Amino acid sequence: MSNSKRKQGPVPGSTTGEPKSQEVYSALMQEIEARTAVVGVIGLGYVGLPLASAFVRGGFRVLGFDSDPSKIVRLGKGETYIEHLGAQLVPDMQASGRFEATCDSERLGEADAVLICVPTPLGAEREPDLSFVRRCAHAIASSLRTGQLIVLESTTYPGTTRDVLLPILSASKLKAEQDFFTAYSPERQDPGRVAEGNPQQIPKLVGGTSQASGQLAAALYGAILDRVVSVSSSEVAEAAKLLENVFRSVNIALVNELKVILDAMGIDVWEVIEAASTKPFGFMRFDPGPGLGGHCIPVDPFYLSWAARKSGHRTKFVELAGEINRGMPEYVIHRTLLALNEQGRTLRDAHILLLGLAYKADVDDVRESPAVRLIERFQELGAQVRYCDPHVPVPPPMRDHDLSAYRSVELTPQELEHADCIVVATAHSATDWDLVAEHASLVVDTRNALSSRMEGRSHYVRA
Repeated sequence: MSNSKRKQGPVPGSTTGEPKSQEVYSALMQEIEARTAVVGVIGLGYVGLPLASAFVRGGFRVLGFDSDPSKIVRLGKGETYIEHLGAQLVPDMQASGRFEATCDSERLGEADAVLICVPTPLGAEREPDLSFVRRCAHAIASSLRTGQLIVLESTTYPGTTRDVLLPILSASKLKAEQDFFTAYSPERQDPGRVAEGNPQQIPKLVGGTSQASGQLAAALYGAILDRVVSVSSSEVAEAAKLLENVFRSVNIALVNELKVILDAMGIDVWEVIEAASTKPFGFMRFDPGPGLGGHCIPVDPFYLSWAARKSGHRTKFVELAGEINRGMPEYVIHRTLLALNEQGRTLRDAHILLLGLAYKADVDDVRESPAVRLIERFQELGAQVRYCDPHVPVPPPMRDHDLSAYRSVELTPQELEHADCIVVATAHSATDWDLVAEHASLVVDTRNALSSRMEGRSHYVRA
């Protein structure tokens, strides 16, 4: 892998934001177009690993970076540790001879393009936590060389690429838009779902901190994806990512609130949604649930709210949606308590079996899963909780939660009959729903998973 410096030279007729060295820009563009550019991916998780795979399939050499040594070991053994990606993904990458994974950040200088795919969680006061991004930026800066493209993919607030990433890289004494280039391209991963059977068909947004940076990033992604959508700046791309997920958050909050209201009226919210979905225009379906999960929707609205407050504005609508969604686990707890009371039982000391720990169906991803909060709240209220999730046999380490004492139990008639209440948190297709319907003495269903089997039964409650 080359670590050579590239020569610089003037750009005839260059304008503000364009590189002063046409040689640097042209040489990098030629490497991208010839697929001889080496792509570095920082963070080999739910975003970085499939992205690395896409570049390998596209004919690029890929150097993957991760701070977790256990991931590097597993990748070296050809193991795919993210279930929904399929067991063959990593073996295929290794077999290509174009993929290598390492913990050694000093090798970042070997990559011609470095893609940052690290977490951007919330802090204690729900403020943006960019510690992972800053750490990566400093690591890149220490190895930064002429002729590199640095792209941030992690979800963040508008201005992060230009105001946070770029100054750290510029401290290396190399000049932005002359020696190196920066852009933002938001990830659009949806675990468990593939657009029309091919993730390459998901359009990719790209916005550079200059026109030249945007062109280089667009060329890089365009080499492996069917469609790249270039926007005028990194700020536009950052804001677009927030809009995508705020849109979902607000609409999920709407149906969650309607669920509570319509239940009080004795109206089936899922039937209402089915009916509204027959309209071929002006309506998009969203389903209620026990709360929000995943790495984006529960987090991203707060990045927007924080940025808005800095500019002297409040995101009242967005904040209200967040409040409604965060309150859904408590609504499920309340409905469970009432359902147990109807059967002459109390929640304290009740045996609760939670079906599903992942935040959505048919994946092993528990990030921000409302099921985790449900377990904690049931525990706090004195219930004895067990969970069953075929995709999450052992809870992974989590930043703000500790479920290390738990293990998924096998779904058996005995396990179902032992439970005072079954709470459906995730509707995995692998769950034997007929078995649940046959042996459960009480079901609180947050996903409408059992309505076709248990509708009208006194021991079936939707929440």
